[in-house]
Amino acid sequence: MVKGKINKKVVTDRAAWVCKMVESIKDMPLENQKEFLQDPRNVAAAESYLRRALEALLDLGRHILAKAFAQPVTEYREIAKGLLEKKVLPEKEGEILAKMAGYRNRMVHFYQEITSEELHEICRDHINEINTVLNKLKEWLRNNKEKMDEGI
Repeated sequence: MVKGKINKKVVTDRAAWVCKMVESIKDMPLENQKEFLQDPRNVAAAESYLRRALEALLDLGRHILAKAFAQPVTEYREIAKGLLEKKVLPEKEGEILAKMAGYRNRMVHFYQEITSEELHEICRDHINEINTVLNKLKEWLRNNKEKMDEGI
């Protein structure tokens, strides 16, 4: 793989998608677990919003690794590891992203093991961690503008 420029449109689109999904989760009745669980559509929507937010965040990380460092990755957990190795993310946020990658994989491959209560807890107590990692990626991009293309 050859180094290139990080595509601003990809960055903008993925970041906007992450924010949209996180806001959709925050609009749900998360403060009351009983109310959240009462309507099964809440659980389905939360799962979808969370999975899509994680996938967009991880895809953004994959794009950074591929373009800025010519480092292709196929597994989501490899993205967190690569971003840590290349110092795109600090250790704390890299560890958070690795956990997110693992959770995304559980959601897709072991969905039957994820309880509605667990999903509610993650959406209520950990949703801001997605924005934390996104903000660290954006900070790195701002500090490395030479790696970005000029157009949108």
